[in-house]
Amino acid sequence: MGQMIDAGGVELWVERRGQGPDVLLISGLGDPAEAWQSQLDGLADRYRLTAFDNRGAGRTPLPEGPLTMPRMADDAASLLRTLQIPAAHVTGFSGGSFIAQELALRHPGLVRSLVLMSTTARPDSYFRAMTRFWEWMVERAPTERAMLEAFYLWIYTPRAHADGLVDRLIDETLAFEHPQSAEAFQRQLAAFSRHDTSDRLGGITAPTLVLSGELDLATPPRLGREVAERIPDAEFEVMPGEAHQPFQEVPEVFNARVEAFWRKVEAED
Repeated sequence: MGQMIDAGGVELWVERRGQGPDVLLISGLGDPAEAWQSQLDGLADRYRLTAFDNRGAGRTPLPEGPLTMPRMADDAASLLRTLQIPAAHVTGFSGGSFIAQELALRHPGLVRSLVLMSTTARPDSYFRAMTRFWEWMVERAPTERAMLEAFYLWIYTPRAHADGLVDRLIDETLAFEHPQSAEAFQRQLAAFSRHDTSDRLGGITAPTLVLSGELDLATPPRLGREVAERIPDAEFEVMPGEAHQPFQEVPEVFNARVEAFWRKVEAED
């Protein structure tokens, strides 16, 4: 069961599970903490996992003023300090991986290791065009279901569309009691679109694993590879046959890979 936590003056909705080494899970565009359900359930017998709603997602309020990656990274840092977590394995997905990069740069002592899933150092021209379309799509789609059906074309594999997973996820999103407003979606999107750590990634000192989905349209492997090449000693892997959100589509595979990385880091500490 989650709770609202005052993290340095910012009210964040937080879900915590399990016992063991600390893991912080940072969600992407529009996703509440529940997006990590398969990790919260699947790893809780070995790790203490913390997931939270970013500003403007789920139950965390949308503040006045612009959202920025440094500000959202500071939210994550404040949450770790409030929970008295000295350092955590940090895993960020998509926009959450942008936040995770900033967290590792701004608060390196809090990051025991770093997993960046579906990531980039900065948006390229395709990403910017895609997000401009998403910005007006969220307002002009005839229904929320139609908007999600279109949005998820960039997020999930053809397999997930064929086997019913996407339909189930759309139903769950529409039934969620704390839907994201169009304004919050657009303001998060604007923040993620301004992300740029390309000249600073060399300053990340945490052991880092970068994962890309082979079929990812939004952040294709070439973008993840660039991130890994800029972070000292980072590992880079492509997940065959996967798209933007494999931690939901193939959670057992994803969980096993990140746990193997965490175990390696722990053995070397």
